[in-house]
Amino acid sequence: MTLTDASAEASVDESAGPLSTVYDPALPVDLRATLGPLGRGPYDPTTQWQGSAVWRTFTSPEGPVTLRLEQSSTGAPVRARAWGPGREWAIDGVPRLLGRDDDWSQLDLSRHPFLAETLRRLPGLRLPATRRVFEAMAPAIIEQKVTSLEAYREWARLVTRFGALPPGPRPAMPRKLRVSPTPEAWRAIPSWEWHQAGVDPTRSRTLVNAASRASAIERAENAAILTTLPGIGPWTAAETLQRSHGDPDQVSVGDYHVPHFVGYALAGDRHCDDAGMLELLAPWAGQRQRVVRLILASGRLPERRGPRATLTDHRRR
Repeated sequence: MTLTDASAEASVDESAGPLSTVYDPALPVDLRATLGPLGRGPYDPTTQWQGSAVWRTFTSPEGPVTLRLEQSSTGAPVRARAWGPGREWAIDGVPRLLGRDDDWSQLDLSRHPFLAETLRRLPGLRLPATRRVFEAMAPAIIEQKVTSLEAYREWARLVTRFGALPPGPRPAMPRKLRVSPTPEAWRAIPSWEWHQAGVDPTRSRTLVNAASRASAIERAENAAILTTLPGIGPWTAAETLQRSHGDPDQVSVGDYHVPHFVGYALAGDRHCDDAGMLELLAPWAGQRQRVVRLILASGRLPERRGPRATLTDHRRR
């Protein structure tokens, strides 16, 4: 049976009320700067912004949950409200999601004043930790070896079609909000649906294989474990752990743009490769992802002059 929005709607439980909290951290947090990397494009059905608030959905160990976070200004307390079977788990995790455990105090930027200035301008920048490894890995697999535009389109289509309608106050929520498919739902997607979404067989096999090992993936703590899975290389492992664990040292080796950005920011070399990027980041071993995040937030990025990647329509094959 093909899962559709109609079948997902029946599983939504509207009877449970929300849980709320106000998170007022010791150090300032910038909600948008911190959670920005979690959304896969502006139309990601699992992450939707409404002004100063963000709606996020995910599947907790207790079941689906909708989390709404709102902050009136940078550094202000964050108001959180959660609905669904996983609402208590989500509320308990708000501090980690907003980077409570992300300590930047030992990051020495004295040799790079522009990075120090970026951190001064963005004192609330933190690395988020979602605590959900498989849900961070699934979109990273979709993004393997395709353009961002392709990946965002494919992710939105699959989540909208096979994800569940989220728990919570339906009239107030973004209309297109969905919960990412469960591992079981990913495994049940027929081959022609992957084809219609534009996902090639290599990526679909990798994601289905990962879904079959989702329980073990949730216990993974490092890239060495994740890269033992078929189709999961250093780039996918890094993209996953950056989000699930807030890992401060995971660098996306193999990314098309990141080496150019790092090379340009730290050495004025827009043609930097992975090896050159790692050499430049070596002085910050243990905190390399923090430096990359600062570079991406600094605005000191080279103009994209490389050849425009061709969008591949796998549905024609």
